[in-house]
Amino acid sequence: MKVIGFIGPSGTGKSHRASWVAREHGTDYIIDDGLLIKGNQIIAGISAKRESTKIASIKRALFTDKKHTEDVVNTLRRYNTQALLIIGTSDGMVETIADRLGVGPVTEKVFITDVASEYEIKQALSTRREQGKHVIPVPTFEIKKDFSGYFLDPLQIFRRKGKGSYQLVGEKSVVRPTFSYMGNYTISDYTIYQIVEHVTSGIEGVSKISRFRAENRPDGIYIEMDLVLIYGCLIKQLLREVQEKVSEQIVHLTALNIKRMNVVAKSLVMENKKQN
Repeated sequence: MKVIGFIGPSGTGKSHRASWVAREHGTDYIIDDGLLIKGNQIIAGISAKRESTKIASIKRALFTDKKHTEDVVNTLRRYNTQALLIIGTSDGMVETIADRLGVGPVTEKVFITDVASEYEIKQALSTRREQGKHVIPVPTFEIKKDFSGYFLDPLQIFRRKGKGSYQLVGEKSVVRPTFSYMGNYTISDYTIYQIVEHVTSGIEGVSKISRFRAENRPDGIYIEMDLVLIYGCLIKQLLREVQEKVSEQIVHLTALNIKRMNVVAKSLVMENKKQN
């Protein structure tokens, strides 16, 4: 297997440029912080950015966990990977990862200074240091299940096609890892309830919420609620509308990943309609 190392200090913008460097060296396969990425899709691994401490993050990125390593190795074999880009902070890190994955020696090395200017590197370091932002070279929908509540923003990459004309060529995801020195944030269940209550109050056919429960787990949020509906509505259609609108607003306002939402029509009430 052809193995290319992409090397540079932490926070210098390697993940931001990884897809381009991989394509330039004839591969779609990238190892980045414990993940195996093919094109715009995560196909194996666990992100080091999910770990709760910096030490645990380093161990994850170096594939010290046997099960994690076997998962990535088996996937590489299943896809019959012929070339692989490994991102690392040093020559030694890249070579260690290659050795633990059993993919052979690192045959080529690309350094961040080869593909980014001094100014770009300084800007990337400043963003990491001051805002705690990390880039993962896949679209947001690929990692939302793993980073529920930790999204900062998606990063869209454009290529100039002509004067004033640009083509979208890819999307990367910006996250703040759980071990970030910038700290974590939490969203209370009552805040979720307030969002849900606001959304449902604007849906025709819903009278009120009679029971609500939200459980925020590491992989996302689980919601259960009972509704009092107004007699005469199409119940099945209305419950589906509630699910869609509530999900849309929670994702938009909180970046939480909704794993499950159970909505029950608990009872019906009559509504006095005003006569025109």
